[in-house]
Amino acid sequence: MDPQVVDLRSDTVTRPTPAMRRAMYEAEVGDDVYREDPTVNRLQERAAEIFEREAALFVPSGTMGNQSAIKVHTRPGQEVICEERAHILNHEMGMMSAFSGTVPRAIRAEDGILKWELIAPQIRGRSDHRSRTGLVELENTSNLAGGSVYPRELSDEICDRAHEAGLPAHLDGARIFNASVALGQSVPDLTRKFDSVMFCLSKGLGAPVGSVLVGSKNFIEEARLVRKMLGGGMRQAGVLAAAGLVALEDSPKGLHIDHENAKFLALGLADFPGIKIDPSKVVTNILFLDVSGTGLISFEISKRLAVQRVLANGVTPKTMRMVTHYDVDRAGCERALQALREVLGVKQKKVFA
Repeated sequence: MDPQVVDLRSDTVTRPTPAMRRAMYEAEVGDDVYREDPTVNRLQERAAEIFEREAALFVPSGTMGNQSAIKVHTRPGQEVICEERAHILNHEMGMMSAFSGTVPRAIRAEDGILKWELIAPQIRGRSDHRSRTGLVELENTSNLAGGSVYPRELSDEICDRAHEAGLPAHLDGARIFNASVALGQSVPDLTRKFDSVMFCLSKGLGAPVGSVLVGSKNFIEEARLVRKMLGGGMRQAGVLAAAGLVALEDSPKGLHIDHENAKFLALGLADFPGIKIDPSKVVTNILFLDVSGTGLISFEISKRLAVQRVLANGVTPKTMRMVTHYDVDRAGCERALQALREVLGVKQKKVFA
């Protein structure tokens, strides 16, 4: 990536740090399908330790981690309860249906945060006419809801009630470390009651490739078989796992900076005529802005920003998303705001001492 480009499309665009590159170069490797890659084994052991779980599994992507969990937890013909904007529904290519034979039961919730009173009426037991609920899934942080976070008491209650109903609960924790920083609570405390958790190494944590699935030993053994079905049986994967280990140990310490930069952007954008954004709802590293009042559709704004060497994606014709990460510093955020001023013809407010 050109260092002069301010890339706000996603935190997936992060480049490996020098420490990650060094670890990759020096990684001790073996054949992971034979469970003989010592670096992969260390990553899995460390992830299980951090999450206070029995076992963990390194997978190439968050999608593979989520879909492996769905396959293990459900049977064909069942429903998966999730929020309407869930990643498993909107960005995983219909895989829950294609691979596991399940269908989503999507529920709209304010800020993407489900509550038990919304879930309870949607749970379906045995019937001669309707599909049966097989799994409850939450996402923390909620990507398409602007990086919103689940308070621990809400997610704990949902897990408790799901278990009382005989249902497993899975967490898409792609950005769970962002949620941990935002809430000031530990990752194991936020995830303890879920039957399985997937988290990404390749988003805000900055590793080049990979995610990890954690759970019980029995669950992970089953998930390992599903990973192989999906073509995720990697060989000398320690080269990738080495970067993941560095990301796991070092990157959470800097996530608060990404959150501060996202808030800085949101506060700046709130002053733009024609743009609607509520900075109080920007609590992690993701922000959505309504550009419908500017007279331009988001995709046109995106094109014009790219000419200014600022990258940000339109999501719908009236909505754009921006995501901060460690490759975008405060100066980069200021450049992004200035570029948008030029695109929209907005004069910068004068500051008087």
